[in-house]
Amino acid sequence: MIFVKSQRELDKMRRAGEIVALVHQKMAELIKPGITTIELDREAEKVITRAGAIPSFKGFPCSYGGIDFPGSICASVNDVVIHGIPDNTILKEGDIISIDVGAILDGYHADAARTIAVGKISEEARDLIFHTEEAFKRGMEKAVEGNRIRDISIAIQDYAEGKGYSIVRDYVGHGIGTEMHEEPQIPNYATREKGVRLSNGMTLAIEPMINIGTWRVNVLDDKWTVVTADGKLSAHHENTIAVTPNGPEILTRLY
Repeated sequence: MIFVKSQRELDKMRRAGEIVALVHQKMAELIKPGITTIELDREAEKVITRAGAIPSFKGFPCSYGGIDFPGSICASVNDVVIHGIPDNTILKEGDIISIDVGAILDGYHADAARTIAVGKISEEARDLIFHTEEAFKRGMEKAVEGNRIRDISIAIQDYAEGKGYSIVRDYVGHGIGTEMHEEPQIPNYATREKGVRLSNGMTLAIEPMINIGTWRVNVLDDKWTVVTADGKLSAHHENTIAVTPNGPEILTRLY
């Protein structure tokens, strides 16, 4: 079932989204060579809890029978696409790291991801980060009343593949609200299904995951960490957005 949100509900999601944006602001300040991903996780949780919210990811059940997710963020370095578990991994000059974070406030979720450079990175890595964000923007532009989910998917795929990248197919965007994952699913590539028609008040987490090499991925033994099958770099850009009469609105931003 797809839940259309009232203005009151959208206001709650905006407040949750602002907390997520504050986490990303903090992560951008902290990410540098020498810091560990568990240190980033601890700082992210402080931002969330001090704002009166709850980390969406911490304790989230594993789809593959592994442990509940132990972190407040997903910290995915280099060839890790998504769901990297924070640990004692030390970030090095030239790495890229995708930080995915969610927060629950007053019963409503917000969710966003960014890929960030660690010090000076290669031109190839910088281009990947830039074009992944651009792919998100192209998809978001199609999140208007009357369009269908497939319009978002096509826009993302056409842009990313037009730049020579591949689109991860095993994981997709999603609706969001009182649950982190609600209907509808939002593939980042065109499928045979047109998907539902968009209407004002729908809230979506649009999140292209884009690889330099193959689109194929593997899940590691921890049942969480998803890596590119060829070991090449991956980037991730996500925002929670609302379909409104004035066009798509990013909810995971600072107001």
